[in-house]
Amino acid sequence: MDEERVRLAEKVQALSDIELAILLCLVTNQHCIIETDESLVSAVEYELDTVVSDVFGLTCSVLHCSEKTTLDEFGTGILVPEGKEDYFSTRDKRPKDDDLSSYSGSPRLSRRSPRPFKPFIPLDGRRIANVVIAVNLNEADHQVQIQALELIRGKRNFTRTAVHAAPKPFLFVALNLNGSIRLTTHLNDHMFIYHRHQAGDALPYAEDQLRAPVTDDTKSTSSVVRSPRFTPDKKGYSSVAFSEDDINTLTAQAGEVRMSSEVRAYLHNIVVFMRLHRAVAGGISPLATRHLTILSQALAPLHGLSYVSPPLVDLATRKIYPHRIVITTAENERSMQWGSSLEAVRAILEGVTPEDVIEEVLQSVETPL
Repeated sequence: MDEERVRLAEKVQALSDIELAILLCLVTNQHCIIETDESLVSAVEYELDTVVSDVFGLTCSVLHCSEKTTLDEFGTGILVPEGKEDYFSTRDKRPKDDDLSSYSGSPRLSRRSPRPFKPFIPLDGRRIANVVIAVNLNEADHQVQIQALELIRGKRNFTRTAVHAAPKPFLFVALNLNGSIRLTTHLNDHMFIYHRHQAGDALPYAEDQLRAPVTDDTKSTSSVVRSPRFTPDKKGYSSVAFSEDDINTLTAQAGEVRMSSEVRAYLHNIVVFMRLHRAVAGGISPLATRHLTILSQALAPLHGLSYVSPPLVDLATRKIYPHRIVITTAENERSMQWGSSLEAVRAILEGVTPEDVIEEVLQSVETPL
């Protein structure tokens, strides 16, 4: 068991930030938000698509959203062609003619010829991808975002011709622009972790694609031709590919991680300090606290540990709350009820970000020894 833990921890060390974010979501069966600059959206999209296909061997669907995106476009945009036998084809079929001979004792049945069996033909032969990447989901209509929330919570999606169940594993990734509007409140709260990709961060797959030589034959098709998808009978691009067994092992190890009473109290104090911070107007929800506990435990086996340490709680806090914390306005800051100067409060709150709140809270809470 220790050898397996060390082996997986070594593989995790070779992952990039985006690969690690995808792995954490697959291990915990949760979903994430990734933000980046407008100039990097295409590169990050390509990176995500390639990581999902080559590193984890999962199907991926990319959906570009806008304020004009309809529910039908969302429902069909998350689907991929069905590559395996559908559910109904694996069900027990009607007995064959030989099996009907056991009913020959009944005169009525013996005179009636059996009807030929007709296999079930689905109206829609596609299925939901293992990983759905929704680009600019925050710009989509409120109803489309509610449909995304229903997909995350209910693990199914309705179209005009069929009801599609989400596969296992299933991951929903919202790829948005830095500084853009937030997702709707409930959808935003159901997003597990937040990752911001900055200009200096590595994109191994996208960088390899950009460095590829461009010839006259490929110049005209470079905008439409994409790298081949992952196929199980071919070797993946990355040497650190995570199989389904690896993910299941990490999930099992996360469930066995211990958390001492001191560390649990430390986690609780962080949540309390976050709620009482003068710059926070909301976002410290019970679901966020639950996600903080889940992520703290999931990070332990990725570091080769069987227990949660305070630094892991700090790391989890920095990933759980940036997209959730709502910064208050000067008029609604709580000290205004006691006669504080509006200009002074505005000066204090000017430029304060959720990241600033998180760092201030982590410095204020006493770390257990």
